[in-house]
Amino acid sequence: MKSTKSFVLIVAFSLMCLILNAQENIQSPKQNEIIESLIKNEVYEMNWFAIRDTAKIEIGKVFTEISKTKNKLIVTTTVKMRNKPDWVDETIAELPKLKPVKHTSVNMQREITLNFGKQTTGDYLDKIGDKKTEIKEETAGDFFDSNIYPQLIRWLPLKENYKTEISIFDYNPMTKAGIIKANITNTKKGFYTNKSVWIVTVTDDISQNKVISTYYIDSVTNQFLKQEIDMGTKKMILEKVY
Repeated sequence: MKSTKSFVLIVAFSLMCLILNAQENIQSPKQNEIIESLIKNEVYEMNWFAIRDTAKIEIGKVFTEISKTKNKLIVTTTVKMRNKPDWVDETIAELPKLKPVKHTSVNMQREITLNFGKQTTGDYLDKIGDKKTEIKEETAGDFFDSNIYPQLIRWLPLKENYKTEISIFDYNPMTKAGIIKANITNTKKGFYTNKSVWIVTVTDDISQNKVISTYYIDSVTNQFLKQEIDMGTKKMILEKVY
């Protein structure tokens, strides 16, 4: 009887450790492994290509500006496509933990404004249907803005076989607001254009983990050099412009 109780206690303790370890491995503003010294003021440009058979067809350019002050971080992404209005996303977050403050997104189809706090408030304008929706959602939990998480990847302590989950908030007018996850599924060392890089594979709940993004991050400068997006039948590539 005594040995049975001991066995039950050991199993319970082991399960508790597994649960705690799993929780600790989820990156969020409350608890994360972000290395703040890696976050720097930066402006860079990437060419955006669609892959058809073996051909690379340029479909646009993506400009990213990162502005850092003592207590605040602003990440602005501008997508420029031929004969189309710019698509601009801006995220404001508190430093050092990247707690989200505000997110705005404007393109030819819709406009979104999100103000983060105990409630997530704002509005969603469907330009095609000419319909405006007020956003007021209880968001109990801890999360990053989904617009910042791709940048966040390169601010983590990357190493061989590094894996982690990232808690993010993404607003979808069909499913409404939601706290979901992005997943770093693998990290390995490699080379790209003769540079030593971290090759980081990522999926997220935004695409039901069906889209695989692979980031090539310079292991010395910590800059994005390339991103591959695999959507099954469709593939895209973004490459840094020097």
